[in-house]
Amino acid sequence: MGLTIQKILMSLVGATTFMVSLSTNATSLDKCNSAPLIVTKKNVGTVSYFATNCEKSWEKQTIRLDFNYNHDIPEWAFKQAASYFLKKNVAGFNENSQLNHITQLYQPVKQGDLYSLYYQHENQILELKLNQKKLGAIRDPNANQYFKIWFGTAPFNAKLKQQLLN
Repeated sequence: MGLTIQKILMSLVGATTFMVSLSTNATSLDKCNSAPLIVTKKNVGTVSYFATNCEKSWEKQTIRLDFNYNHDIPEWAFKQAASYFLKKNVAGFNENSQLNHITQLYQPVKQGDLYSLYYQHENQILELKLNQKKLGAIRDPNANQYFKIWFGTAPFNAKLKQQLLN
């Protein structure tokens, strides 16, 4: 049977070391800022901005936006707003754009729901989650440009942009 207690322990130690090394290599994000999400003068939730380094430009690192909702919002509202602000802020954006794939994933939200947009800089992957369930992702050199909805020159809400990035 060749398995001794020593070999079993060595295997367990090796597996534990491997798991610790995996979690250490995962990008850790700091919470930079939070701000109210105001839509037509109505507070519909809170947005939190996370980054590898809060002092660094959002365009050059791994970042995440969490949207906590305190009102119900239909999916068409997300899709319409996202398309509108992507067209205003991303050169060449159209219906066939990779970025539009993320927009098409939006679902309606109810009070208490959480949307997360997570961009992994190293892999150029943008992921959308609703209540911690992955709805989909894209891998594209310009995937982080999706954040121009909130951080572009013509953002969804200029005050929100300032509150999150300053």
